[in-house]
Amino acid sequence: MTVSPSDIADSLRAAKTQSDAGRGLPPVHLWNPPFCGDLDMEIARDGTWRYLGSPFTRPELVRLFSTILKREGDAYFLVTPAEKVGIRVVDVPFLAIDIEASGQGRDQTLRFLTSVGDHALAGPKHPIRVTLAEDGTPAPYVEIRAGLEARIDRKSFYRMVDLGVVQPHRGADWFGVWSGGAFFPIAPDPTSPEQAQGNSE
Repeated sequence: MTVSPSDIADSLRAAKTQSDAGRGLPPVHLWNPPFCGDLDMEIARDGTWRYLGSPFTRPELVRLFSTILKREGDAYFLVTPAEKVGIRVVDVPFLAIDIEASGQGRDQTLRFLTSVGDHALAGPKHPIRVTLAEDGTPAPYVEIRAGLEARIDRKSFYRMVDLGVVQPHRGADWFGVWSGGAFFPIAPDPTSPEQAQGNSE
């Protein structure tokens, strides 16, 4: 069975007109349609959606597809009540392009906005994580929903770092940020005795 992006869009629009799903995100966790194969669709590292190698030119179509994205393990699918197709995701599916901070210290909250219009308030349900590339470059992410993450863009990450503090974490001092009552470590504090000892060995 061959499924195209237009088939998926038509199926989703039909589902929205027959239910309350049009009032918010579609209930993809309730849909279990048959797998229809892989689609030649890719989400690039910069958040660009491509089909057959060409970028989508209609932002509303990207937004539509982003609402029916589902992650199962390390695989990603577009899911409607009638179809389930696999797509490629180079890194993570979303890109966080802005951050809004309020409060201070443990009462601080960080709200992220993605390029497809999703908002997420960082906290236990939307954790922040930072990994390091081989060259030491940080790669920051925030979970948007149901295991779907956004890579935090450079300007937003720098703004987040400006809000960081040093906090004891798992027996050592770490530099990180508070949001939603949770502390998210970014890097070991280089001035801590443990880190200084490790650097001298």
